[in-house]
Amino acid sequence: MSLITWTKEQFGTNVGLHDEEHRQIFTSLNALHETTAKGDRKAVGAKFDELVDVVAKHFASEENSMATHGLPTKDAHKVEHDKLVKTCLDLQAKFRDGKAEVTQETTKFVSDWLTSHIPNIDRGYGPFLNSKGLS
Repeated sequence: MSLITWTKEQFGTNVGLHDEEHRQIFTSLNALHETTAKGDRKAVGAKFDELVDVVAKHFASEENSMATHGLPTKDAHKVEHDKLVKTCLDLQAKFRDGKAEVTQETTKFVSDWLTSHIPNIDRGYGPFLNSKGLS
């Protein structure tokens, strides 16, 4: 069963590229969530690495769109991204050192972050970027 499901009503930003990237993040997060239930540490590590990579690429893409088009809130938005990236990279390092595990609590944390961030923060850039020609 999926942990999180992308719907246009709940998570759509009206910027197609970023909506597609969000869907990719959800797919990767759901795959990690399912893998954590199986208890295969190596597989969990691979899926977590994949999620971190997908998220990092999306954040870079989103931040590029915001900077290119002069979104006034881009710096505050990047601060929010940086907090999640730091948390994930710290956990990734501890996981690799055998000092922490990636669990369903981890996937729930990321899901909760996305459920808050996308509707409350990302949706705010939609109208601005649309006015600059991004749809």
